Amino acid sequence: MDRTDKKILQALQRDCRQSVADLAERVGLSPSACHRRVKQLEEQGLIAGYGAHLDRRKLGYTMEFFVEISLASQSEDALRAFEDAVRRVPEILECHLMSGVADYFLRIAATGPDAYERIHRERLGRLPGVAKIQSSLVLRTIQPWAGYPVPSD
Repeated sequence: MDRTDKKILQALQRDCRQSVADLAERVGLSPSACHRRVKQLEEQGLIAGYGAHLDRRKLGYTMEFFVEISLASQSEDALRAFEDAVRRVPEILECHLMSGVADYFLRIAATGPDAYERIHRERLGRLPGVAKIQSSLVLRTIQPWAGYPVPSD
Protein backbone atom coordinates (compact mmCIF):
# COMPACT_ATOMS: atom_id res chain seq x y z
CA MET A 1 0.00 0.00 0.00
CA ASP A 2 1.56 3.27 -1.12
CA ARG A 3 0.81 6.90 -0.32
CA THR A 4 -1.84 7.16 -3.07
CA ASP A 5 -3.69 4.09 -1.77
CA LYS A 6 -3.69 5.69 1.69
CA LYS A 7 -5.13 8.92 0.26
CA ILE A 8 -7.84 6.90 -1.47
CA LEU A 9 -8.75 5.10 1.76
CA GLN A 10 -8.88 8.35 3.72
CA ALA A 11 -11.03 10.05 1.09
CA LEU A 12 -13.44 7.12 0.84
CA GLN A 13 -13.88 7.02 4.63
CA ARG A 14 -14.86 10.70 4.54
CA ASP A 15 -17.24 10.29 1.58
CA CYS A 16 -17.76 6.95 -0.13
CA ARG A 17 -20.39 8.39 -2.48
CA GLN A 18 -18.07 10.70 -4.34
CA SER A 19 -17.61 9.96 -8.01
CA VAL A 20 -14.47 8.25 -9.23
CA ALA A 21 -13.65 11.46 -11.11
CA ASP A 22 -13.82 13.52 -7.89
CA LEU A 23 -11.84 10.92 -5.97
CA ALA A 24 -9.22 10.78 -8.73
CA GLU A 25 -8.84 14.55 -8.65
CA ARG A 26 -8.45 14.53 -4.84
CA VAL A 27 -5.68 11.92 -4.92
CA GLY A 28 -3.93 13.06 -8.10
CA LEU A 29 -4.78 10.20 -10.49
CA SER A 30 -6.65 9.77 -13.73
CA PRO A 31 -10.18 8.38 -13.24
CA SER A 32 -9.25 5.05 -14.86
CA ALA A 33 -6.14 4.61 -12.68
CA CYS A 34 -8.15 5.59 -9.59
CA HIS A 35 -10.89 3.08 -10.46
CA ARG A 36 -8.28 0.33 -10.86
CA ARG A 37 -6.79 1.21 -7.47
CA VAL A 38 -10.15 1.19 -5.73
CA LYS A 39 -11.00 -2.21 -7.24
CA GLN A 40 -7.61 -3.55 -6.16
CA LEU A 41 -8.16 -2.25 -2.59
CA GLU A 42 -11.56 -3.97 -2.56
CA GLU A 43 -10.08 -7.25 -3.83
CA GLN A 44 -7.35 -7.09 -1.16
CA GLY A 45 -10.03 -6.67 1.49
CA LEU A 46 -8.81 -3.27 2.68
CA ILE A 47 -12.19 -1.86 1.62
CA ALA A 48 -14.65 -4.20 3.29
CA GLY A 49 -17.81 -2.43 2.12
CA TYR A 50 -19.62 0.86 1.78
CA GLY A 51 -22.42 2.28 3.87
CA ALA A 52 -24.42 5.28 5.00
CA HIS A 53 -24.03 6.91 8.42
CA LEU A 54 -27.54 7.49 9.73
CA ASP A 55 -28.49 10.07 12.35
CA ARG A 56 -29.86 7.98 15.23
CA ARG A 57 -31.71 10.94 16.75
CA LYS A 58 -33.57 11.67 13.51
CA LEU A 59 -34.57 7.99 13.49
CA GLY A 60 -35.99 8.44 17.01
CA TYR A 61 -33.15 6.76 18.94
CA THR A 62 -32.61 9.46 21.56
CA MET A 63 -30.64 7.27 23.96
CA GLU A 64 -27.50 5.23 23.47
CA PHE A 65 -26.08 2.75 25.96
CA PHE A 66 -22.89 0.82 26.39
CA VAL A 67 -23.57 -2.42 28.21
CA GLU A 68 -21.10 -4.75 29.90
CA ILE A 69 -22.20 -8.37 30.11
CA SER A 70 -20.60 -10.99 32.33
CA LEU A 71 -21.46 -14.64 31.77
CA ALA A 72 -21.83 -17.33 34.42
CA SER A 73 -19.41 -19.53 32.44
CA GLN A 74 -16.73 -18.80 29.88
CA SER A 75 -16.79 -22.26 28.34
CA GLU A 76 -16.70 -22.49 24.56
CA ASP A 77 -20.33 -23.68 24.53
CA ALA A 78 -21.45 -20.76 26.73
CA LEU A 79 -19.65 -18.21 24.57
CA ARG A 80 -21.04 -19.70 21.36
CA ALA A 81 -24.61 -19.80 22.71
CA PHE A 82 -24.39 -16.18 23.85
CA GLU A 83 -22.89 -14.96 20.57
CA ASP A 84 -25.43 -16.86 18.47
CA ALA A 85 -28.27 -15.32 20.50
CA VAL A 86 -26.81 -11.80 20.25
CA ARG A 87 -26.80 -12.01 16.45
CA ARG A 88 -30.59 -12.45 16.57
CA VAL A 89 -31.26 -9.29 18.63
CA PRO A 90 -31.69 -6.29 16.29
CA GLU A 91 -31.41 -3.76 19.14
CA ILE A 92 -27.77 -4.79 19.73
CA LEU A 93 -25.81 -2.61 17.32
CA GLU A 94 -22.37 -3.94 18.25
CA CYS A 95 -21.03 -6.75 20.41
CA HIS A 96 -17.40 -7.27 21.34
CA LEU A 97 -15.76 -10.11 23.27
CA MET A 98 -13.53 -8.39 25.82
CA SER A 99 -10.63 -9.01 28.13
CA GLY A 100 -10.97 -7.57 31.60
CA VAL A 101 -13.84 -7.59 34.08
CA ALA A 102 -16.77 -8.04 31.68
CA ASP A 103 -16.96 -10.72 29.01
CA TYR A 104 -18.82 -8.67 26.39
CA PHE A 105 -19.30 -5.02 25.56
CA LEU A 106 -22.48 -4.06 23.68
CA ARG A 107 -23.73 -0.87 22.07
CA ILE A 108 -27.47 -0.34 22.07
CA ALA A 109 -29.69 2.52 20.86
CA ALA A 110 -33.17 3.07 22.31
CA THR A 111 -36.02 5.46 21.62
CA GLY A 112 -36.32 6.33 25.32
CA PRO A 113 -36.15 5.02 28.88
CA ASP A 114 -39.21 2.77 28.51
CA ALA A 115 -37.78 1.24 25.35
CA TYR A 116 -34.44 0.56 27.02
CA GLU A 117 -36.14 -0.97 30.04
CA ARG A 118 -37.99 -3.32 27.65
CA ILE A 119 -34.75 -4.19 25.82
CA HIS A 120 -33.02 -4.82 29.15
CA ARG A 121 -35.81 -7.03 30.47
CA GLU A 122 -36.93 -8.84 27.32
CA ARG A 123 -33.72 -9.05 25.31
CA LEU A 124 -30.57 -8.70 27.43
CA GLY A 125 -31.94 -10.50 30.47
CA ARG A 126 -32.96 -13.46 28.33
CA LEU A 127 -29.62 -13.96 26.62
CA PRO A 128 -28.14 -17.35 27.55
CA GLY A 129 -25.65 -17.52 30.41
CA VAL A 130 -25.91 -13.90 31.54
CA ALA A 131 -24.78 -13.45 35.16
CA LYS A 132 -24.44 -9.65 35.28
CA ILE A 133 -25.53 -6.66 33.20
CA GLN A 134 -23.99 -3.21 33.73
CA SER A 135 -25.48 -0.41 31.60
CA SER A 136 -24.04 3.06 31.02
CA LEU A 137 -26.02 5.83 29.33
CA VAL A 138 -24.16 8.00 26.84
CA LEU A 139 -24.69 11.60 27.93
CA ARG A 140 -22.92 13.20 24.98
CA THR A 141 -20.64 11.96 22.21
CA ILE A 142 -17.44 13.98 22.13
CA GLN A 143 -15.65 12.24 19.25
CA PRO A 144 -17.91 10.23 16.95
CA TRP A 145 -16.61 7.39 14.82
CA ALA A 146 -14.91 8.86 11.77
CA GLY A 147 -13.07 5.86 10.36
CA TYR A 148 -9.76 4.21 11.01
CA PRO A 149 -6.60 6.30 10.88
CA VAL A 150 -4.66 5.27 7.81
CA PRO A 151 -1.00 4.66 8.78
CA SER A 152 1.34 7.30 7.43
CA ASP A 153 4.63 6.55 5.75
